[in-house]
Amino acid sequence: MNDENGERGEAEPQIPAGAAAVRDARRWLSRRSVLIAGASGLAVGGLAVGTATGKLPFSQALQRTSGVTSSNPTTQLGSTRVERVYSQARGRMVDLVFILPSKTPPKGLPMSLMLHGLHGNARSAAPTGTLKQLSSDVARKAVPAFGFVAVDGGDNYWHEVHPGDDPMAMLLEEVPQWLRARGFAGDTGQPFACTGVSMGGFGALVYTRRRVERRQPPAAVATLAPALILSWQEMAKRHIFTGLNDWTALDPLRHVDETKSVANGIWCGTEDPFITGVRRYIDAARPAVAHTAHGKHGDPFNRTVVPSLISFLGKHIPRKD
Repeated sequence: MNDENGERGEAEPQIPAGAAAVRDARRWLSRRSVLIAGASGLAVGGLAVGTATGKLPFSQALQRTSGVTSSNPTTQLGSTRVERVYSQARGRMVDLVFILPSKTPPKGLPMSLMLHGLHGNARSAAPTGTLKQLSSDVARKAVPAFGFVAVDGGDNYWHEVHPGDDPMAMLLEEVPQWLRARGFAGDTGQPFACTGVSMGGFGALVYTRRRVERRQPPAAVATLAPALILSWQEMAKRHIFTGLNDWTALDPLRHVDETKSVANGIWCGTEDPFITGVRRYIDAARPAVAHTAHGKHGDPFNRTVVPSLISFLGKHIPRKD
């Protein structure tokens, strides 16, 4: 029976031993080429998925087969975790977002707060490229390992506008508990730094001041285009503060001296509407990093300064005793 054709026929003719060996070798090479091509196709598809998600869905053995292996293990790729927790201070459920330099971060990993801007939330708090830059810099030991934690703060400039909704109390009292319970930020759970964008930059400077008042100063504060507004008439349009006194009690421009002991970095585009307030703050505070360059308010500028931001924070991670 000729099984391949499904019909009867004559017996297969005898092939000389040398010719048979050549035939078998060709079949082996053809099969190996198909396997390699299949593995390469899977690797390329997996790499595309990994690029989008930050996770490579195939083993290092397959990476070696397909020629895409690197000197860093896949566990060194950064990861983002999102949880829902109840904030007593805010009286509601909030997102708690962790931006981590690897999928298996070390216990006690130092953490910086990441405060979002107006109409933002924890999931959108970090500028584009933050996870990639952080994981890359940590993997190549350009900075010590650290992470970010973001939480929903509402649109109230990180202070209590409505009774029972106090995002600053959440940052000061609850975030350390959440961090400590998850094995982050050492024994105390205190973030070593605070980072903020726009309204979050305003909040980061207020948070830093509150930590100083408690004699628990952070090691650093970093702000991207902080919302430093110069007049009450302009701030009043946001309907955030109850009056002039409420605003001036918090306005970072009026309390620069109280946070001068904390290492400070600030970045802002020269076409940003907050640039005048930022320049006034730079003149008064003399921050360690004061970067202004062409750019408008928003992510297109913020993403360009992420490498500088990560580098700045990395220099101020407290050393272990």
